[in-house]
Amino acid sequence: MVDILTITLNPTVDLSTAVAEVRPGPKLRCDAPLADPGGGGINVSRAIKHLGGDSLAFVALAGATGQRLAGLLSAEDIRFSAFPVEGETRQSLAVTDRSSGGQYRFVMPGPEWGAGVVDDALSAIGVSVGSDNIVAISGSNPPGVPDDFIARLSARLRGTGASVLADTSGASLRHLVNYPCGISYLRVDSGEAEDLAGYALPTREDTAAFARTLVRNGVAGTVIIARGPDGSTLVTKGSALHCTREVTEIVSAVGAGDSFVGAFTLALAKGLPLAEALRHGTAAASAAVLTEATQLCTRADAERFLPECELTEL
Repeated sequence: MVDILTITLNPTVDLSTAVAEVRPGPKLRCDAPLADPGGGGINVSRAIKHLGGDSLAFVALAGATGQRLAGLLSAEDIRFSAFPVEGETRQSLAVTDRSSGGQYRFVMPGPEWGAGVVDDALSAIGVSVGSDNIVAISGSNPPGVPDDFIARLSARLRGTGASVLADTSGASLRHLVNYPCGISYLRVDSGEAEDLAGYALPTREDTAAFARTLVRNGVAGTVIIARGPDGSTLVTKGSALHCTREVTEIVSAVGAGDSFVGAFTLALAKGLPLAEALRHGTAAASAAVLTEATQLCTRADAERFLPECELTEL
């Protein structure tokens, strides 16, 4: 099986709790908080672990919170390569309002990186990548990391045989689209896709048409656009597929995207074709919405849902 390296430049200790009601003014007495290791790439590695696979997580760690995060990763038996940075690893807080069922998510920016740190990180990642690895970079950039980091990473890995999968947003995503570097896989959600397109993508066919534009422009060889409960659309130069599974219950949508990427990447690493990787990703995303707060998919649910994931050619 091909090795998987996940990259998390801006990890977090995810704290989750609940209160009777979120309102301004009085002190809000919270339940005992749960703490999980978080950040896009870390969650991809956690999902892979849940599904019975293995990966190496490249994680930037800073300060006492970074040490706590390292302990949380070790407790979940996640293999990781720690990249030390100055400052303090961020924390994020998710608070569920029991009166309404709504969840409030507070996300901190993370420690600021200098230019030299960026170069050191690219070198360290290069050392960690072997031939034919799959490198999944997911999550936000901390302050100071340039928008072209993924392009620079792709250039650094060129010639190694490694493939790059990016699941990013904001300025980093816009840079990838405006200055294509030909990564192997790009995943975005429907809101991000519509923001890039500048118009609504109400149907699967609309989504596929926009994804074809990204492929044609050299943004990525394979583009995946998630359409929320309607599943995901996958487009390559020669094909367009949509995969969906009927969702009848949603406990929390948090973690569905990372679970998709974990299952999709693991399937590719096992040598499965793109269509099957898309089905595995869809099953894992469906499994993730049944878990609470920052929890991800379970293997049992993902395997149970796999036969229900329907592929359609577009």
